[in-house]
Amino acid sequence: MQSNYLESVRKQFEYYKMLGDKTFPQVPDEKMFWQFNEDSNSIGTIVKHLWGNMLSRWTDFLTSDGEKEWRNRDAEFENDLHTRAEVLAKWEEGWACLFNTLNSLSADDLDTIIYIRNQGHTVMEAINRQLAHYPYHVGQIVFLGKMLSENGWASLSIPKGNSQMYNQEKFSKPRQKEHFTDEFLKGSQEQAR
Repeated sequence: MQSNYLESVRKQFEYYKMLGDKTFPQVPDEKMFWQFNEDSNSIGTIVKHLWGNMLSRWTDFLTSDGEKEWRNRDAEFENDLHTRAEVLAKWEEGWACLFNTLNSLSADDLDTIIYIRNQGHTVMEAINRQLAHYPYHVGQIVFLGKMLSENGWASLSIPKGNSQMYNQEKFSKPRQKEHFTDEFLKGSQEQAR
């Protein structure tokens, strides 16, 4: 069961990364850095924060505190990225760090105690903590993307008005065991080809 947990969380992280991946192309370059006001964050700034958090939490995951001494969290909220390429590079670097570490874990690691700001967490608790944190920010990215897209928003899940048709299609098939992200990730992988 615990190895299923690692597979499940990997798929969930992949799903949330995919939501960001499908949002970025829908946002014009200059709007990647738009802020509603000084207290809000741009898409670029949210990505920069996720990048900083991911590098800090997932580097030397089993052996050092998840809040690294070299992390400058306050600087993550400075809107100092200027190009889409910079944003996407940080996005990919952060996720690569997460997936490299996650893929190195085994079910035997899940009860190991690690620390984040000196607070002990089992590996499972630490993963769950990030699995709540990252979707929170990806949701912000998607929300901003919907507002800032100029060519009409391409839905990332079930398009408005299609719920009944989607449910009919689902209920027309026999019951099966699959992860909820499988169809979305499969579709995303097919589009990438």
